[in-house]
Amino acid sequence: MNKEIVTLPAYRAIGLKWDGPYEEVPELKKIIDRMSQKIDEVDAIEPDIQLGLSYHLRPDGFVHYSSYEVDEDHPIPEGMVDIKIPELTYLKVHHRKNQNIGETYDKIYQWIMECDYKPYEEAGKTYYDPLPIKHERYPEEREFDNPHFDILIPIIKKDQQS
Repeated sequence: MNKEIVTLPAYRAIGLKWDGPYEEVPELKKIIDRMSQKIDEVDAIEPDIQLGLSYHLRPDGFVHYSSYEVDEDHPIPEGMVDIKIPELTYLKVHHRKNQNIGETYDKIYQWIMECDYKPYEEAGKTYYDPLPIKHERYPEEREFDNPHFDILIPIIKKDQQS
């Protein structure tokens, strides 16, 4: 597993929000596809990179934002939401095509458990997954059913407070 620790500046994204249980993930895939078709409604900073921002804030599922990075003053199109991401340090891993996504996340979790970092959690929020926040960056040319993409897990040093 190729990994690196990166710090990314704060940014703003606009997109579609999905909040649901794991059983309804097929609906999420429709939202992701719909957002990729709405790229012309947002003036994306990187139009060839679609973001998937997942927050495990519910015991039976998660909240997901299918979005694109935009400038701070970009208006929010009707039916979309904006999300502000603070400057964070991430464990960055590239998930390759033809690999099992679950196995990639298992390796990420194992690495975090054995290193000097822990997953970052926003103060005052309750999470229901050992990797509570997952940011994914999908290239435009990916195969929907066999994707390759970058996974970014926000992390902090184990001796730091969130």
